[in-house]
Amino acid sequence: MNDNTFDYIIVGGGTAGSLLANRLSADASKRVLLLEAGKKDDYHWVHIPVGYLYCIGNPRTDWMYQTEPAEGLNGRSLRYPRGKVLGGCSSINGMIYMRGQSRDYDQWAQITGNDEWRWDQTLPYFKLHEDHYKGANAFHGAKGSKSELLAPTDLPKGSYLHTLRGRNTGGEWRIEKQRLRWDVLDAFAQAAQQAGIPATDDFNRGNNEGVSYFEVNQKDGWRWNTAKAFLRPTCYARPNFELWNKAQVAKLILETQADGSQRCTGVQVWSGVEMVEVKATREVILSAGSIGSAQILQLSGIGPSALLKDKGVEVKHDLPGVGANLQDHLQIRSVYKVKNAKTLNTLANSLWGKAMIGLEYALKRTGPMSMAPSQLGAFTKSDPSQPHANLQYHVQPLSLDAFGEPLHSFPAITASVCNLNPTSRGSVQIKTNQFDDAPAIAPNYLATEVDRKVAADSLRVTRRIMDQEAMKPFQPEEFKPGVQYQTDEDLAKLAGDIASTIFHPVGTTRMGRDDDPMAVVNARLQVRGVAGLRVVDAGVMPTITSGNTNSPTLMIAEKAAQWIAQDAERSAG
Repeated sequence: MNDNTFDYIIVGGGTAGSLLANRLSADASKRVLLLEAGKKDDYHWVHIPVGYLYCIGNPRTDWMYQTEPAEGLNGRSLRYPRGKVLGGCSSINGMIYMRGQSRDYDQWAQITGNDEWRWDQTLPYFKLHEDHYKGANAFHGAKGSKSELLAPTDLPKGSYLHTLRGRNTGGEWRIEKQRLRWDVLDAFAQAAQQAGIPATDDFNRGNNEGVSYFEVNQKDGWRWNTAKAFLRPTCYARPNFELWNKAQVAKLILETQADGSQRCTGVQVWSGVEMVEVKATREVILSAGSIGSAQILQLSGIGPSALLKDKGVEVKHDLPGVGANLQDHLQIRSVYKVKNAKTLNTLANSLWGKAMIGLEYALKRTGPMSMAPSQLGAFTKSDPSQPHANLQYHVQPLSLDAFGEPLHSFPAITASVCNLNPTSRGSVQIKTNQFDDAPAIAPNYLATEVDRKVAADSLRVTRRIMDQEAMKPFQPEEFKPGVQYQTDEDLAKLAGDIASTIFHPVGTTRMGRDDDPMAVVNARLQVRGVAGLRVVDAGVMPTITSGNTNSPTLMIAEKAAQWIAQDAERSAG
């Protein structure tokens, strides 16, 4: 750590940070530093798909957060996994490739006043880095096919997109179909259709209503994380790129300008041995996630002034939205005992069964060790009056009391359902002024009557699916929550007892219009009132996407990289 001045400093080597590092270092004239608080992704369980079981709740790869006790969860707190490893959450998540719905992005455009967030203007940025196993088409990109963003012959020489085309960039993010199927899940899909949910062969065309097996970020049976996709070997071979791992940012360095405004000029980094100052001549980009970025801003004196003063932090810029607006998907895990069915509960309940699972994966990269946490998905309405699909199912051929607990001894499946568009809002707030103290994470689940009603209705939808003819051969028996619970009040309370996070925190540094007092960043993700500082991660989402949030975060980073480079071009000109 000798020459400590760079053009760009990216804080967080996770989903967004890895892509940003790749794109910004494509310009050989710019020095780029990527800071990751965790270790490199050289832990074998990161790469074996079922290894999420050994990465979540493991301090080697997880920040080990806990939420604050929540009234909506009947006083419970939840384990709150966040990736603390190169690749971030893409190294420990469920690997599901899901964009959400077109209306999500059209709503962002309306909230920010910037049409660049509309679905038709975000789709090309999904496709730019996509490598879909079916090949390129109107909705998907693939390695070797030329993105419409890079295809024009008249791209100005030296422009951002011209540079990417010269570097042969694009198609790094591999998407494949899953390498196993289950009879009982096939039956659930048929039952869903009998209950009025249409079959689909693609959740990612803008309207994800339907039922199908999920597509996953894997390659040949291995997890495909953003470190593999965007850093290795591309960035490692570039002399203008540096990666520091086990390097936790303590706070931002802010300087007061002549006009009294603030500019971010660098960061203070704890190396594990000493505190090091690193300078950025152009921009510092926070990509530490919805929890980490909000925490770093607050520790640096950017946030709600009352909170900062209470925690002994000097207020540099009063920005009340920092840490507010936390949204997450809460999944309600209904468990059904089944008969005449092969499930993971029965396959993995003996040493012989585990040995056979391991052998299949070793020889063919198939079977249970290749599977994502959830295999089958469905999107539908909690009641017919809803204008769009507002529920998502993650269906699994297994059951357990809680994540991290042993599988049940009886054959069973779990039909987890979440409200895609919760109206409850929570917060992330520092507890102290010390960078190594975890913040208070309060998602505030089921805090509104609307969310409690959707929770109750969603359990009824699950029961309707399980009651269809296609499930009859398996004689499903509701184990959780139990058929004795029928009223809205009972079901909402039971949801609080059995629900858990599906690990999709967003919104704590949300973007918005300049006249929105709670907006943390503008439509191009620049922190309001602080020059030289951007946030590029899921925290900038003003509203949560209607599905898993990893791939939308990559799209955000793809757009941000272009804006950052364009701003540099303008300042140079």
